Amino acid sequence: MFRHVRRRPSQGPASFVRPHDAQQAFPQNDLIADSGKPIRVSMLARPGCHLCDRVRRGLERVTAQTAEPFVEASIDDHPELLSRYGEWIPVIFLDGQQFDYYQLDVPRLVEALTTR
Repeated sequence: MFRHVRRRPSQGPASFVRPHDAQQAFPQNDLIADSGKPIRVSMLARPGCHLCDRVRRGLERVTAQTAEPFVEASIDDHPELLSRYGEWIPVIFLDGQQFDYYQLDVPRLVEALTTR
């Protein structure tokens, strides 16, 4: 018999999602913006994914507010990440570490970008 355990929502990604260094999908030489500073926000997505489209629009709002650009990579181009994340996309990374998945908390990302 299964017992349902109710947990309080966490502020960060769920603990069962392994942290990931985004370097596999986003090589360092691709992380430099035209301004010469590193791109801090990246997204692992899939073409045609409606959740990815929604998160992309949120990232565009963040870009407009913070002037921090983002870069996107397709999970289909990275078999090692496809086996790791499967259907957990989109995955958002901040400074190379997993920040969110499935959806984006825009105010939380803006706060993280402006307080670091």
